[in-house]
Amino acid sequence: MTSVKIHIGRYLLTIICTLAMMVGGQGDCYAQKRRKDRNAGKTEKVSVQEVRSSMQKSTDGQRPDSDGMLPFFIEGEDTVYYDTITASKVYSRLPRQKGREWREYYRLVHNFSKAYPYALVAKKLVVEADSTIAADKLKGAKREKYITTVQKELFDVFEGQMRKLTVSQGALIMKLIDREVGKSSYDVIRGYKSRIAAGFWQGVAKIFGTDLKRPYDPEIEDREVEELVKIWEDGEFEMLYWSLFWKEPPTVEIPEKYL
Repeated sequence: MTSVKIHIGRYLLTIICTLAMMVGGQGDCYAQKRRKDRNAGKTEKVSVQEVRSSMQKSTDGQRPDSDGMLPFFIEGEDTVYYDTITASKVYSRLPRQKGREWREYYRLVHNFSKAYPYALVAKKLVVEADSTIAADKLKGAKREKYITTVQKELFDVFEGQMRKLTVSQGALIMKLIDREVGKSSYDVIRGYKSRIAAGFWQGVAKIFGTDLKRPYDPEIEDREVEELVKIWEDGEFEMLYWSLFWKEPPTVEIPEKYL
């Protein structure tokens, strides 16, 4: 069992280290596209700005008050005040559910609580490495030296934690890294290391029942994972976890430098 844990830790760290060395040239990953869509307000509903604009055009010239009062428009003899509120979700303490589907969902939520922080670390490393290599114009031997230094640092910091992960948690990290970075773990290793190295780690992954080549699928196979990401981004994951397990999610100790 100890050797299995070591292999899990090392193949996860190899992929995370590799991610840290990726430099530009990629299209937007799924996470980036989704965030751009959200920031751009791509939705079937009319935005508040559009509502206000259309309302102001149909009024008698009244403009929203800038002193803290609600904006309004006048229609006929009626004065209508309007504003937006953020929808809130309420998570109650659920009784323990039974059945295979519920067991699988409990396992997924618990594994996600341990896996997603590492995927966010990988995303941060990509940004930092991209900036460092580009700013310092690192090439050839200098680039290799930088890569080796970062890899050694990451192994020293994270290998002990990675050894404690289960196989299913490691597989979930692979999915989430794909989501955050936009490439499968196999393509990342092949692009940075070599096809031989990618094949080796794919073989290790297969032993543990995972596949480094499988892309992230937010619409079908990974739909529940994507829902958990949205809940995390909305700041509601702890409430969801508490409602299911009646306790707070486990703490993943990530050094402040990597947050």
